[in-house]
Amino acid sequence: MTLLAIAYLAGMLTILSPCILPVLPFLFARAGQPFVKSTLPMLAGMAMTFAVVATLAAIGGSWAVHANEYGRYAAIALLAVFGVTLLSPQLATVLTGPIVAFANRLLHSSTGPRSVSTAGGSLVLGIATGLLWAPCAGPILGLVLTGAALQGANVQTTLLLAAYAAGAATSLAVALLIGGRVFTVMKQSLGAGEWVRRGLGIAVLGGVVAISLGADTGFLARLSSVGTGRIEQTLLDSFNARNSKPTLVASNSMTLAAGDARQGFRSDLPVEGRFPSLGGAAEWPNSQPLTTDQLRGKVVLVDFWTYSCINCIRTLPYVQAWADKYRDQGLVVIGVHSPEFAFEKKIDNVKRAIGDFKIGYPVAIDNDFKIWRAFDNNYWPAHYLVDAKGQIRYHHFGEGDYDKAEKAIQDLLAEAGSQKAESDVVKPVAKGAEAAADLSSIRSTETYIGYKEASNLVSPEGLRADTAATYTTPKPGLNEWGLSGNWTVGPEQATLNQSGGGITYRFSARDLHLVLGPNADGKPVRFQVTVDGKAPGESHGADIDANGNGTVTETRLYQLVRQVDDVEERTFEVRFLDPGVEAFVFTFG
Repeated sequence: MTLLAIAYLAGMLTILSPCILPVLPFLFARAGQPFVKSTLPMLAGMAMTFAVVATLAAIGGSWAVHANEYGRYAAIALLAVFGVTLLSPQLATVLTGPIVAFANRLLHSSTGPRSVSTAGGSLVLGIATGLLWAPCAGPILGLVLTGAALQGANVQTTLLLAAYAAGAATSLAVALLIGGRVFTVMKQSLGAGEWVRRGLGIAVLGGVVAISLGADTGFLARLSSVGTGRIEQTLLDSFNARNSKPTLVASNSMTLAAGDARQGFRSDLPVEGRFPSLGGAAEWPNSQPLTTDQLRGKVVLVDFWTYSCINCIRTLPYVQAWADKYRDQGLVVIGVHSPEFAFEKKIDNVKRAIGDFKIGYPVAIDNDFKIWRAFDNNYWPAHYLVDAKGQIRYHHFGEGDYDKAEKAIQDLLAEAGSQKAESDVVKPVAKGAEAAADLSSIRSTETYIGYKEASNLVSPEGLRADTAATYTTPKPGLNEWGLSGNWTVGPEQATLNQSGGGITYRFSARDLHLVLGPNADGKPVRFQVTVDGKAPGESHGADIDANGNGTVTETRLYQLVRQVDDVEERTFEVRFLDPGVEAFVFTFG
């Protein structure tokens, strides 16, 4: 119930988000109509449609993408007709005949026997609006959609999405009630009703154009209010504080701490739950399978990771350093590899990554997410610390707080009877992609290329799902990207069909990474990188040379840029000299 309430409050906050702007004209065009017969059915249709479409988008395949695309086209057409009827009913009658007559029935309220059709018409307009609404994904909506994608369809996901949509509908209803009174006063003064109606018609058509051009998921999404996100995160933190096992993102603040290990010491770390089963792993490639019974009496650190995740990669030096430092005192570190992309399910790829990262502690390959679900986990990376009695006593999600995590390890080892007092903390020397991010300069965020989660594409052709198409790239703005050449875009990645194609991204960060791989035949793919149209020189990443040359030989994260000068906005471009490359996601550091 608490999560439902939080989702509802997050939905109410969408009224403050720029992403709501394109659909406001459609809603305010109903202002002044009877609330129960007009406003309420429209908002109900919008909320219901959003919940259904969001669920399908999160768990469905390409068929869901195509279905939603066709639905958006139909909704845009319907709302364009609606806008024309507002602008000029006479012109609309001449141009569209019976269609406009139907739209006029949706527009005008009535009494008596026709009130049902008015409510039905408002419901239809609400459904059309729900098909077009793409809210900016803050922490709460992002959590719900990620959970749906990982865990599949379930009642909780549907209820949370419905609660989010209901919250948005509530805040919009309040705005409409206020707006309705304003419009009523305007219509009654000096015969201004006709001008108000025409103004609304222009606004509706402007909203149609904005959505058709993708402004709701592109430009406006990048203007999403930081303050709104902070409010949502405060709600999540409050929820975490009241629950023994938080499921949401924790703070990244750094806390310096040290402890004296002594006999009889008892840590004040709370008990958050029991150590779940480690059963269900597809394989333990570098050790014998471990069980909770075998580990009783040991302090255990469980690290959920996936090998192409940049946040996971940057935590690995610390995890390995803890494993080395505290092994003789009774610490057992277990890496649980739970894949994000399909290529990360290939056991040979994971084994290669274990070797590349020089991971010496046991790793369980959790391809079916059985261990992930046993822990009720939601994040990469995620750390769970278990005491010698088999109780979870500490957790942390994401990067950072390394000193605090190590203090927790020291406390639980002391509690288990370790006689070696520790107070210092590790400071691993990390290189390449494993080096800590320059958080003060990052203005670019993770960007997916597959159509399932793609955003901010500027190629005018738009993404053509599962179809070979030729793309072009205009000059991108900050955090915009485009394809050039002939590509087939799938749900997770784009595959280059002909040599000479490329990807362009306008970014602002010290480091730029791109997850790349060869296609099924495994043939290496040569590529060349430029930054602002020039060879990167000293600002080249670990996987290319100063001239920008590199080769894709395996599917993994490639570090392509590390700026040595002051971090500024840069235009990154990669050109592939051979066909067959697969591109998945940009990340930054």
